[in-house]
Order: sequence, then structure tokens, then C-alpha cells
Amino acid sequence: MKLTGQETLPVSQAQAWEALNDAALLQASISGCESLTLIGEHEFEALMTVAIGPVKAKFKGKLKLADLQPPESYSLAFEGSGGAAGHGKGTAQVRLEPQGPSQTLLHYEVQASVGGKIAQIGSRLVDMAAQKMAGDFFSAFNTALQARYGVAAAAPVPAEDGADEVEKKSLFQRVLDWYLGWLGRVFTGKV
Repeated sequence: MKLTGQETLPVSQAQAWEALNDAALLQASISGCESLTLIGEHEFEALMTVAIGPVKAKFKGKLKLADLQPPESYSLAFEGSGGAAGHGKGTAQVRLEPQGPSQTLLHYEVQASVGGKIAQIGSRLVDMAAQKMAGDFFSAFNTALQARYGVAAAAPVPAEDGADEVEKKSLFQRVLDWYLGWLGRVFTGKV
């Protein structure tokens, strides 16, 4: 599965980079994340509890950052297992584009695969759960950025009249939702 998207962050590029590399801030922003521990240079171990449809499990996994180009971009590789619930692995590219002194556009591209019970649930249900998780993550992450840096939230872009809720989310938001959901499942062993 391949997902791409973008999200506007209400901070400078340097501040966004710092926040995206702060394990405590990320753990607080990821719903169901019980721990995100640095275990080596740019390598983390995570434990998450995730529910997708009828499947709820703890995922344990690893996340490794590579190709770091501060404060512009990095790539990451992730893998995790949720025991009988399944497993997953993938890669992501993250790029930060300054949009002025106090706004940054975060671009991402994710390629991932899942197996086990989670894969049997169906891609539509998995995608919807991932979208919700990504939305929850960015909401919490932006709130944390505002608290840390004392900034106002980025104004949401209004959807066209008559657009349903799914269409109101940016492609980035939907992809991030999916990715974070998958990552949560991977790290809690629910994949």
C-alpha cells in the first residue's frame, strides 16, 4: 500500500524538525502509544495498543530514521508485530517545506504492507482506522506544538460546499491517518 499527503504545521521548519525528533512529544501525540524509547542512534522501540474493527492488540516494533537532512527531510523504516493479530513493515519519506517564518508544510510518502488478521479485515476498514489515527495524531501534535512554541493553530482549509467529511481531509491527512494507524498496529503487535 502506498500513501502520500501533506499537513500544515503552525511552526518554523526548525521547530517542526525538533518536534518530529522529540520522542516524548511524539509518544504523547500518538493515540494508544504506551512507550517510544530511543534504543540506538536514530532508532526507537515502540509499544502501542490499537483497535481496528474487531481486532484489538498490542504491537511491539522498531522504527529507524535514516538519510537525515536536518531540518529538511529524513526517511524511516518500520516493522512490528502484534502476535496473532498480525505484523507489518514499511518505509516513509518525510520532507519539511518552509511556508514562512511560522508555518511549515510537512510532506510524506508511505509504503507499507501488513499481514495476519489485520490484513484479513479488509483494506477499506484498515484505511479508515488509519485515517482516524492520523487525524487524531495531527490534532494532538498541533496542540502540542502550540503549547510548546506559543503559537496559534494553522487555519483549516475549508472544503467546497457539499463535500463530505472524508473529502474535507487533505490527502496528507488521510495518508498520515493510515500510516499512524498501521504504525500503531505494528508497534503494539496488532497487525
